[in-house]
Order: sequence, then C-alpha cells, then structure tokens
Amino acid sequence: MTDLPLAPVGRIVKKSGAERVSSDANEELAKLMEAYASRIAKEAIKLAGHAGRKTVKATDVRMAAETLK
Repeated sequence: MTDLPLAPVGRIVKKSGAERVSSDANEELAKLMEAYASRIAKEAIKLAGHAGRKTVKATDVRMAAETLK
C-alpha cells in the first residue's frame, strides 16, 4: 500500500505512451516513486538545515534531486 493514489500514477504511464497499464504496474511504480521522493525529501531537509532553516524550499528539493541522480 502506498500514500500515492494509483489512478494518477497510471495516467503518468499512459501519458508516457502505454496503451494499457496493469494495477500491479501502477502499484510498483507508486512504491518506487515514494521511495525516490523520500530520498529527495531527506536530502532536502539536510540542505535546509545546513542553511540554518527549518523550512524546506523548492531550491532545496531541486538541489537534492540533482545530488541523487
């Protein structure tokens, strides 16, 4: 079970070119998306803390995503 709703995840796959998407595929992609988002969030929190802030900003998230590529 994931926190992400599965219908939008399926739409992402369809918009990427798939004709049909199984519910298993939606669930697996949602799990992977959450894991990656969690890693980005943790890194963004570290960056905000290093800058002396409690608030995570969009720039922290972008920098974290770049770091984790």
